[in-house]
Amino acid sequence: MSNQVNPFHHLKIVRNSNGTITRLRRDPHTPPTPDPTLPIPVLTNDAPINQSNNTFARIFLPSKALHHSPKKLPLIVYFHGGGFVLFSAASDFLQDACINLANDVNSIVVSVEYRLAPEHRLPAAYHDAVEALHWIKAQSNDWLRNHADYSNCYLMGSSAGANIAYHAALRVAAEVDRDYLGPLKIRGLILTQPFFGGTKRVPSELKLENDPVLPPHVCDLLWELSLPVGVDRDHEYCNPTAGDGPAILDRVRQLGWRVLVTGCHGDPLVHHQVALAKLIKEKGVAVVSHFSEGGCHGIEVRDRTHQKQLYNLVNDFIASSSSLLGLDDSGLT
Repeated sequence: MSNQVNPFHHLKIVRNSNGTITRLRRDPHTPPTPDPTLPIPVLTNDAPINQSNNTFARIFLPSKALHHSPKKLPLIVYFHGGGFVLFSAASDFLQDACINLANDVNSIVVSVEYRLAPEHRLPAAYHDAVEALHWIKAQSNDWLRNHADYSNCYLMGSSAGANIAYHAALRVAAEVDRDYLGPLKIRGLILTQPFFGGTKRVPSELKLENDPVLPPHVCDLLWELSLPVGVDRDHEYCNPTAGDGPAILDRVRQLGWRVLVTGCHGDPLVHHQVALAKLIKEKGVAVVSHFSEGGCHGIEVRDRTHQKQLYNLVNDFIASSSSLLGLDDSGLT
C-alpha cells in the first residue's frame, strides 16, 4: 500500500475546510466559434440552460449543415467525464473530442455543462442532465430547431459522464407520461468507459491496483467527494445493481432504447463496465458491447486513434438504431 500515490496529488486538488475543493490542475478553456464564415468543419456556440446554476449547453454543428442544407442530423447529448469533480464542457481537450464526434459521426452534439462535486454532490449532475433535456425539448435554439432530428436523439457520456447519461436515462424512463420529452425522442444510450463501482473490488481493480491513470484508491476519493454524505459505494449512484435502477431497466426495454457500452481491458473499471452491460442485457434491453485490449481509462477522449475507433462504433450504432425508427411516436413497439 505504501507505493500508492496520494489521491489528492494525483487529481491535483486540495480539500478546503468548508467542504469545497481547490482545483490546481491546468484546465485551459476554449471559447465557442459560431461564425459561419470561418473555414472550419464544425461550428460551436454556447447557450444558457440555468443561469442560477451556471449550467449551459455547448452546441457543435457541422458546417455543412449550414452550407449544404442536408437532412436533419442525429442529436447526441454529451456529458463529459472527470470523476464528477473536474473539467468543463469548455475544456480544450473535451472541445476537440466533441468537434471530432460531430464531424466523424455527422451529428449535432450538445455538450452539457453540469454542476461539479463536492460543491454540488450527486444527484445535482443528474438533475442538470434532465433539465438540459427539457431545455432541448423546448426547441428555443435555432441551430437545434433547424438542423437536429429530434426523433433521433442519443444520450452519450464518457466515464463519469456515462454514469450521468445512464442515470438521466433512468429518470426519463421512470416517468409515467410516454411523451415526457416530446418532441424529443431518445433512441439509445452510448456509454464509453462508464464510471461505476462498489464496495467490493473487482478483479480488474485488484490487477491494476497501481494503475498510473486511475488507480482504484483515487476512484475511492472521487466517490467520497461525489456521493451524498453518509452513503457508501454500494449506493445506486455508484452501483447500478442497487436501488430501483434494475427495475427501471424494464421500462427502458419497453421504450425500445438500445445501449452501446464500450471499454478497454487496461482500465481498472472494466469489470464494472462488463457487469453493467450484462445487467442491461439480462433485463432484455438491446445491448452492443465492445471491450478492446490494452488502453487506459479516458483514452478515447485524448488519443485520436482510439477516438476514431470509438466514433466508428458510434456511427454504426446510430445507423443501426436509425434503421429501427419504424416505431410509433411514443418510442414503444
